[in-house]
Amino acid sequence: MKINIVAVGRLKEKFWEDAVKEYTKWLEKYCECRVIEIPDGRTPEAEGIEIKKKVSGCVIACDVQGKLISSEDLADMIDKKASAGKSELTFLIGGSEGLSAEVKNLAEEKISFGRATFPHRMMRAILCEQIYRAFTILHHTPYHK
Repeated sequence: MKINIVAVGRLKEKFWEDAVKEYTKWLEKYCECRVIEIPDGRTPEAEGIEIKKKVSGCVIACDVQGKLISSEDLADMIDKKASAGKSELTFLIGGSEGLSAEVKNLAEEKISFGRATFPHRMMRAILCEQIYRAFTILHHTPYHK
């Protein structure tokens, strides 16, 4: 399976960059994972123009108003997409003002990891960790407890 994470903004803090690199390295055991950075725009609509150029496969938008999911739910979602023949998943993370309505409409799924608002740079590390956790759940490895 191929996993794309399309995220707005550059990671400026080394600790977030290190976390994302570590989880994507761990994910190599289970899938091909790449992170695609989109430059910050003045508005979600401006960012959306760039996001749409990078979208492929089954699109899943991370949005605070999305369906609240657990780690197990994400694992189940990935498993169901794979079983349905979807070999490429693209997760979207908007900028500080979120994703435009047009970009959200491209998504087959809209998910949320909580009702709290996370900084979009932190969300990238959280998403990488949750994708890694999902694959460990699916492969019955001891990471998830």
